[in-house]
Amino acid sequence: MSSALNAMKIRRKKNVKKGIQFCLMVCGASGTGRTTFVNTLCGKQVLEGKESDDAEHAHIEEGVRIKPVTVELELDEEGTRISLTIVDTPGFGDQIDNEASFGEIVGYLERQYDDILAEESRIKRNPRFRDNRVHVLLYFITPTGHAPFPRVNVIPVIGKADSLTPAELAESKKLIMEDIEHYRIPVYNFPYDIEEDDEDTVEENAELRGLMPFAIVGSEDFVEIDNRKVRARQYPWGVVEVENPRHSDFLAIRSALLHSHLADLKEITHDFLYENYRTEKLSKSVDGITSGIDSSMNPEDLASQSVRLKEEQLRREEEKLREIELKVSREIAEKRQELLARESQLREIEARMAREASQSQVSEATNGEA
Repeated sequence: MSSALNAMKIRRKKNVKKGIQFCLMVCGASGTGRTTFVNTLCGKQVLEGKESDDAEHAHIEEGVRIKPVTVELELDEEGTRISLTIVDTPGFGDQIDNEASFGEIVGYLERQYDDILAEESRIKRNPRFRDNRVHVLLYFITPTGHAPFPRVNVIPVIGKADSLTPAELAESKKLIMEDIEHYRIPVYNFPYDIEEDDEDTVEENAELRGLMPFAIVGSEDFVEIDNRKVRARQYPWGVVEVENPRHSDFLAIRSALLHSHLADLKEITHDFLYENYRTEKLSKSVDGITSGIDSSMNPEDLASQSVRLKEEQLRREEEKLREIELKVSREIAEKRQELLARESQLREIEARMAREASQSQVSEATNGEA
């Protein structure tokens, strides 16, 4: 138990020192509350809202514009920092036919995977390479929306939830989850195992799963209530508090994204989603090489081409091994030089101590004769 606690402390110290990299994508049609949610989550203006439509050009469909922006946030009092990349998708869902929008998003997600795959294939990797894979996608749902994004953890949310009555919100949540189940849309459903996980984890994840899709209310304005200023939306009939669980699921989703489930979302992205993509990509490459062999060749030529392909593969592996050997040899040579330098320093210290001891004996003898 102590080793696990020590490991947690070490990770926390590294997080405090280096910071955590996390990438969040927000998708949804204009007017679903993406911009306000992001600015509320970060506690400052990160995305600029769309002021108004230009009537003269309203008929033009611009398509999706993918806009990543990175902000630095402090997560706790211990100084743990997060480098949070927000990938906004203005224009998504605003077309008559939105199939192309989904293709644009999936293409972006896959390009980030391709960048990682290319970096992993290098013999010498770039120490400054930045992992831009998207760890979670918040999908702001419209009544006719769907979310076919198999390359990323998808969490469905209802933006501007304060526009619905409690009864309407409950019914909307029910219908959306029924559609997700019926069409087998893959979403991040806060997985847990009753037999394997501890009671607190099971209870927390079951509660979060029960809130889906999360009802979000965001606000960049502060309202004074009972001598305290809170983020809220002021209406003639009352106030909707952003961080009040009775009014909004904002606190729950913020805690899940930036604290409790941040590591799990990153692990699933790397260990499952990326690995699946990597396997598919490499399998296609192998199939491509195989398809390059002319099946009309006679057996001898076919065998010869197969041998050449294997030789080429062995040559690449030997190059990698030579590179590793050179690196190890350089490290051994550096260590040997360090050891020789330390031995030389030790000999100098021993010689100096011997000289000092000899001088001390001569001094004592001289004083004795006197």
